[in-house]
Formats: sequence, structure tokens, C-alpha cells
Amino acid sequence: MDIQSQEEFLEQEKMLPPPITHFQSREELIEQVSGFARSQGYIINIRKSEKDRKVILKCDRGGVYKDTRKATTSHGKKETCSRLINCPFRIDGKMKVSGSWILKIKNLDHNHKASEDISGHPSSRRFSKEDILRIKEMTIAGIQPHQILTSLRQGNPQLLAISRDVYNCISKIRRDILAGRTAIQALLDELADGGFHYNAKNDEEGRLTHLFFAHPKSITLSKNYSNVFVMDCTYKTNKYKMPLLDIVGVTSFNSSFYSCFAFLQKEEREDYVWALTMFNDMLDNVSRPTVIVTDRELALMGAIKIVFPGAMNLLCVWHIEKNILSKCKCHFQDEDDWHRFFSTWSTLIESPTEMAYHKAWQDFNDEFEEKGIALNYIFNTWLSFKERFIKAWTEKYLHFGNRVTSRAEGAHSNLKIYLQLSTGDFYLVKNKICLAIENQFEEIKTKLSAEKIKVPSDLRISFFDKLINRISVFALKELFKQYNLATSNPNLTTCKSHFTATMGLPCAHKMRCLLDEGKVLHLGDVHSQWRIDDRMIGDIGIVKNNQDKMKEILGDFHKEYTKWPPSQQEVALNQLSHLVGTSTPMLREPSVQNPRGRPPTSKNKKSKSSTSREPSEFEIVEATRRCSTCNGVGHNRRTCPRKDVVTMSTSQISPLIPTGVSDEIDISDLYVYRNGANSFW
Repeated sequence: MDIQSQEEFLEQEKMLPPPITHFQSREELIEQVSGFARSQGYIINIRKSEKDRKVILKCDRGGVYKDTRKATTSHGKKETCSRLINCPFRIDGKMKVSGSWILKIKNLDHNHKASEDISGHPSSRRFSKEDILRIKEMTIAGIQPHQILTSLRQGNPQLLAISRDVYNCISKIRRDILAGRTAIQALLDELADGGFHYNAKNDEEGRLTHLFFAHPKSITLSKNYSNVFVMDCTYKTNKYKMPLLDIVGVTSFNSSFYSCFAFLQKEEREDYVWALTMFNDMLDNVSRPTVIVTDRELALMGAIKIVFPGAMNLLCVWHIEKNILSKCKCHFQDEDDWHRFFSTWSTLIESPTEMAYHKAWQDFNDEFEEKGIALNYIFNTWLSFKERFIKAWTEKYLHFGNRVTSRAEGAHSNLKIYLQLSTGDFYLVKNKICLAIENQFEEIKTKLSAEKIKVPSDLRISFFDKLINRISVFALKELFKQYNLATSNPNLTTCKSHFTATMGLPCAHKMRCLLDEGKVLHLGDVHSQWRIDDRMIGDIGIVKNNQDKMKEILGDFHKEYTKWPPSQQEVALNQLSHLVGTSTPMLREPSVQNPRGRPPTSKNKKSKSSTSREPSEFEIVEATRRCSTCNGVGHNRRTCPRKDVVTMSTSQISPLIPTGVSDEIDISDLYVYRNGANSFW
């Protein structure tokens, strides 16, 4: 091609070379040349660069693709594609003695047409340094990739990046953070250097089987509020399908906080004993809980008895009721009978004294004697633990109104909002948990500070003068309810001391005595759980993480060793751990377990990454469709065993009743059973 033809081709295809001029720096040269190339429909990449000497630029379609990957399937290598067609275009940038840079043309030819839309070129979708910094900040904050991309586009409408580019950038950020370490190693390093209380167990193969950790801020809250804890396991939080034991505490404001977490291999007594022993160590064996609320998890209940023998283990009343619903409702065909049965059971739970309980249970047996299966289930399964949920016994313990595990259920739900997916490893899950804890801690700290300086106007009465801004608003409101009873109800019932025993607050009876004597409430009348005046939960300082230490000690070596083979990386990491003063073991990831439920090929199976829980048995019972003919379950109108039973009107059935009988029966309740050609009543 002669020069004239080449110029015509370039002009036609709009692929002109960048103008030859001087540039103040290498960065300016690359930026301006790249911008000009984009306007012409091609992209410039750096082929080679020598610091303070030269930079060789080429078309991004230059070179030839070399497939170095091994076969990944029995049919051979995965299908690949490439944009490289060995385009010969090349220009050089050289640094002059004066320090400026100049372009030199080496080859202006392209063997392809100009791209009408350059967004198909990966280089055109690269993020700027500022964008990468923002992506890193938003990723650490737990923001979803599609939301990150939306935020970037709002700041730069000309951005060509797509969601895949954001995922790739996040992946690179993660690799940089891991710095050649495995996710398990990075997790343990950060726990060790972040002030966490943690421990881990592994099997004979070196695989992690148990992991306990508590955030420094959670430790502070746990030691401040160590009276009552709620414990429950949640699922669908990690790709290993390991249950997560979540221990939740109660603040002065009656709000919840995350105390600690434990990933368990199994839900057996030994696993729970290990986790609770770690929890006890976290509390320094001093601030021991007095009440622990759980559901009827026998292994966990047994572990509590071993590790915390002095604590009262209450059972969740809500879970008990739902279990009775799922096991007993099937024995009642009539809905009214079921409601009457369940209402009687609720009355039994609320028995205020042991004598009242025994009478209520006797009445329960007498009224529903024909429902022997349901009564036997209640007696054998639940009443052997009656001291843990019947009010006659539970109202003797300081549980601050916590008789259900709804706090733990709410904590699970809030945690899964942060997790978003159930396919993360422990390192990712731990980071998301830390986000939830830190946000929760700041809210509690702010609320504590706010309530020390303000209180609702209707609570500012002289009787509470010595309590204002010294106990929480929640406690003041509870006292105000009792105050109203003491001042407005002249005939108070006999004091059973239940309110004071369970809430740690003076009841209406004591208030009336104080009012009659012209006295007011003092701080000594209120349990320390509700005190805010002497409670300090300020900022917790976190030491530098291990990654920063590595950079300080080994400098550029920290970047270079990530390019080494895995065997050399492991040796370097062991040496590095010794240098920074840590002895974190090289543990392996747990085995990935197949989830329970429908097989993976099931069409109706939910996404494997979903964190949503499976429906409980009581929810299945409540959602069960009933037959429109007999109101039974397990079948429909078409397959109903009583489909040949038809209700007839009085005028239709009267002729079928023998003379003299109609006065003795209520014919409106009769049914006619059709059996072939014969009918009878």
C-alpha cells in the first residue's frame, strides 16, 4: 500500500495516529495518546516500559493469544476467545535530556477496522485510581457490586465499565488484601492482631472444624451487660454449611447486641461445651450470666448446665407454642376445638403459682381427655421442663422480660442483611459480621450519650428526680407504668413480687408505700442493668493488622513473594509470621458440605446462595391447604374419603326419617351416605 492509499484508508476508517508533540511527563503522554486513540476507534496499551527512559505503546489488538491453560474437562479445554489479531501498530515515547517526552512513530498500520463502539475493549473500561479507591471503600462497607457501579456512574456518566469489571476489581482488591495468604490464614491473622477473643480447632487433616470469635466492641458490651443472654444457631451463612451459634445480649435500653459467634462442626453437646467455654473465657470467668434463654436444643441445654451451672436456662415460650401447633393441631378436625385447646394451654403457661399450675393441668386433662396423644406429647416433651417456662417458676428469676428467643431471631435476620449470600468463606463472613457489630456499637454508644442528657417530658416527675438521666428511658417508662398503677388504682392485688424479681425495678406496691411516706425512688432501688450514669463504652482502639506489619518489615518483598509458587509462598509466610511475632497455624478450609433438602437438580430448589431460612414445621402446618368438603388435611375435594357424603336440607331429608323419630333428633345435623343405589341416614 503506497503512502497516498494508506492516508486514504486511515482517513476513511478514522484511525489517525496521535500528533507528534512534546509532553511534560510520561503520564501526560500516555493519557493524551490514549484519549486521542479512543476518538479514532482503537485502544492503546503499554507493550513495554523502562523507567525514565522509554515506553512502547501498541494497539490492544496486537499480539497473538497463547493458551497455556490445562484441560479442565474430559472433553478438553474450555472454549476461549480472543481479540488479538497481531495488529502491527506501534509508537514509542522517549524521554529527552531536558526531562520532556516525545513520540516516535514505528508503525502506523492497522489490520482491522475502527471500532464504532470502544466499550467492547476491556482497556476502555479500566477504572481510574480514584474509582478503585472508591470501589475498595464501598466493598469494605458491604455495598453490593451493582450498587457500586451505580454510584460510580452517577459521579461519571461517561464511565463504560460494566458489572463484570466491578467484580474483577473487587477480586483484585481481595487478592491484594490476602497478600498471598489463604483466606483462613488471613482470617486468623486479623483476629490475632485486631484485639479479638478467638480460638479455633482443626481435625487430623488440618481442616478447620470450630471457630469462635468475639469483636473487641462486643466484649466491652458483654462485660457491661452480663446478666442475660439469648443463644440460638442460624444456618445458611457460609459455603461450608456449618451452623453459626449466635449469642445475643441485652442492653440498658432493652435493645440487643451481638456478644460472640461460633462456627460449629456439629450441634452436639461437645461442640456446644467448647463454644460456651470460649464464651466463659471471654467474660474472664467473672461476669457470669444469671439467665440464658434458648429453645429446646437438648445438646445446648446440657452444655449450659456443664459450663454455667449457676445460670437458669429458660426455654422460649414462642417455640414451645409453635411446636405444639405443629404436633397437636393434626388431632383436631374442628377449628373451634383447637382454639379452645390452645387457649387452655396458654392459660397453663401463665399459671402464677405452683398450686395454680397443678390445678390448671388437671383441668386440662379432664377437658381434653379424649385427646390422649396430644396430652401425652405435651407431658412427655415439655412438662418435664416446666420450671424453665411456666410462670410459676420463671418469675423468680431476673430475666428482664426475656422469655422468648426473638432477640436471637431478629439478630439472625439483621446479620443476613449484611451477609447477603450464603456462599461466602469464613473470612468474608467475619468481615460482614464486623460491619454489623460496629454499626450496632455506635448506635448503642450514641443512645447512651443521648439519654444522659435528655428524657421524655412526661417522665419528669418529682418522684423520679433521683433517677432522671441516671437510668435508661426504657426503665423509666416501666417505672411510670407502675407509678400509674400505684396512684390510680386504690385496690391493688396482693403483691407477688414477680415484677421486681424479673425486672429489677420497684413495683407499684413499693411505690405506694414510698408515696405514703413522702419518699422518692433512689438509684439503690434499681438494678444496675438499667443504670447509664456510671457506664462507659467508649471507642475501642484496634492495633495495626498483620498486613501492615508485613509491609513495614519486608517492604517490596511483600509484593514480590505473591508471584512465587504456592510452596515457596507457604515457606515465606511461615517465616513472616515468625518475624511479626505471631504463631498462627497454617489451617486448611473445612470440607464443603452438601446442603440438606431437595437434590441440586430439583427444578423448585431455591438458589444455593440464598440466606433465607427453610419454613419451620409449624409454618408448614399453618400453610397446609384444607379439603373444602371435610376441612381435613392431606387431601383435596377430589380425593376426599367423604366425597360421597352430602349435606341435605330439612325438606330433602324429612321423607327419609321414619314416622315418630323426627321429634327425637335434630334433622339439620343429619347426613345422607350414598352407597351405590342404596341410601341410608
